[in-house]
Amino acid sequence: MDITPGTRASDAERNAIVAQLSTHLADGRLDLTEYDQRVAKVYATATRDELAVVLSDLPQLTAQQQASAPAEKKGARIPVWQRIEAGSWLGVSLIVVVIWGLISLSAGELTYFWPMWVIGPWGAVLVFRVLTGWEATPGTQTHLRQLEKHRKHVQHMDPHNPDRPHRG
Repeated sequence: MDITPGTRASDAERNAIVAQLSTHLADGRLDLTEYDQRVAKVYATATRDELAVVLSDLPQLTAQQQASAPAEKKGARIPVWQRIEAGSWLGVSLIVVVIWGLISLSAGELTYFWPMWVIGPWGAVLVFRVLTGWEATPGTQTHLRQLEKHRKHVQHMDPHNPDRPHRG
């Protein structure tokens, strides 16, 4: 690696720093707010020197930790928030089906299967979000694209009034 001061950082180097930050987040060294701030700073930096500052107060990762850092290489691990959402969907689905079953039982016949209007759309939204990466795992390419899009949006906002776009 070139150690000339002021050397421009590449996207691959930024991605590697974000992967290291993700490992530090998973290990509990960073909270989510600080992680988000540091990731935003990584994508706002231009030089390698500025990238090094982002990790300066964190311990150096071992080779084993660095090898397992990128979330994309871990396989099909489901993120925590998606497991929580799927568990909520499953729980509510069971409850509404039981309620429908009790209503049908008390009516003495199968009634209109109204739980489909709870189960179907909610399930479709969850499947859509998983397939499209709507909420991406930190360190993945989808997450990096989302952060870059957010950074560009923030750059176009008026610094004095964040609710109004900047008028050059």
